[in-house]
Amino acid sequence: MAAYNAPFPDESYLQGARQFPLLVPIAPFDEAAPANRRAWAVLETLQTPFLCAFSDRDYGAGDGERILRQRIPGAAGRPHTTITGAGHFVQEDRGPMLATVIDEFIHSTK
Repeated sequence: MAAYNAPFPDESYLQGARQFPLLVPIAPFDEAAPANRRAWAVLETLQTPFLCAFSDRDYGAGDGERILRQRIPGAAGRPHTTITGAGHFVQEDRGPMLATVIDEFIHSTK
């Protein structure tokens, strides 16, 4: 936590970071939506192995895991993991577990 707080000397410096969630396009007419659609056009062609490793308490991701698994061809037929006891920042909550999942995935795709 200290590392996350280090660049923010006081509460007023956090205002910019708190705007990041508002940048996620949630409507078709959002100004970021065209770039998001272009990204999906590429993702939907990926044949390379694709891992979904979400946590069980990431309430911000919504249905993201299912959507990724359905829309990215490289995710088909792959084992996907739900990491328990973690929230949105799974790498912070269960970093060693996430590292193990990624390592196993890499080794399984050689």
